[in-house]
Amino acid sequence: MSNEPRQSMATLAKEPVSPKPWYAEVGDLLAQAAILCVENGLDADTFMRGAWSAYVETRPGMKDYLEELALEHQLDEMRRAGRMGEA
Repeated sequence: MSNEPRQSMATLAKEPVSPKPWYAEVGDLLAQAAILCVENGLDADTFMRGAWSAYVETRPGMKDYLEELALEHQLDEMRRAGRMGEA
């Protein structure tokens, strides 16, 4: 997987590219999203879950990887508690 950032929506839409670095553009977009959520009464936890979900969904394989990590953690906890034997 390349470490190069993807093209921004502005670039894809053939609009003039902002002189800001990509991470500043991300900060601006997150701030706009947060403002919309606050103006419409969305709580912070829901906003954070939505942001995390959007991030994970854009990374191929990330959701499966995180689910596998969670399952391994659960199995380790069950083994430590003596509810499951070692195989």
